[in-house]
Amino acid sequence: MTAKKSKNKRPVLLSRTRPPTVRKNHAALSAKATRTLIRSHHTLLKQRAQAIKAGDKSLTNRIDAEIAKNGGLESYQIASKLGQSLDRGGDSSKVLVDWIGPRLSWLKNTPTKLRVLEVGALSTRNACSQNAYLDVTRIDLNSQEPGILKQDFMERPLPSGDGDRFHLISLSLVLNYVPDPVGRGEMLKRCVAFLTETSPAGSSTSIVPSLFLVLPAPCVTNSRYLTQKRLQDILVSMGFSLAKNKQTSKLLYQLWDYVGSCEPKQFKKENLNPGSSRNNFAIVVKSEGD
Repeated sequence: MTAKKSKNKRPVLLSRTRPPTVRKNHAALSAKATRTLIRSHHTLLKQRAQAIKAGDKSLTNRIDAEIAKNGGLESYQIASKLGQSLDRGGDSSKVLVDWIGPRLSWLKNTPTKLRVLEVGALSTRNACSQNAYLDVTRIDLNSQEPGILKQDFMERPLPSGDGDRFHLISLSLVLNYVPDPVGRGEMLKRCVAFLTETSPAGSSTSIVPSLFLVLPAPCVTNSRYLTQKRLQDILVSMGFSLAKNKQTSKLLYQLWDYVGSCEPKQFKKENLNPGSSRNNFAIVVKSEGD
């Protein structure tokens, strides 16, 4: 069964919410400086999205100037790479490779590989890319090296056949970058259109298409508008079943198997976890036809 294409209107492009890249020389950043830069960049992006929504061009330009002052998108990506270095917690795709390892055992001694789409790819040398049983397509809004296609996932043409679909999609620290709650819901729905359970060429083994999702832990542990249960309700309504779950003090790792049809329910921005110290991270899902 091939995942159904979304019937929603064309989603807002990620590139529209991200400021121009600014090139700048960067010295090595400490772990604290790395976290500060990433948090600051996310805050400015949220403010920028609000300014765009309000039609305030003057404020948008001022925020763009502040983002540029901090080094722009390139600076953020460098900080993200440092955050994934071995001495700072390592590569998140190692968790993915460990989780799906048993599923890949039947590929031994065959030329067959599972197709993987890595959204927001920062490197061609992570654990996912180095696995012999995975054929990885990497995309990012600002490609950092050869082998990563410069592309907005929300603008990637919808598949015309199974050859354009994937057995696994990785959204590692990508969903939290989308500054608009509705855009996050649209991204999750769009993933379904790119998944397939059709076996790779030359194989008759049944495939369970999957979504690897990594979020900063506070997005679900300290948000007013999103909890573990709400996140699960959202993804279950899209046809997913939680296969693996791991939470550290900093990150939430999840592997979701696509096991049903995508019939997303409406999920509004509701205060689920009140408190003055909570953050405002949310995922909003519009009903079909909205």
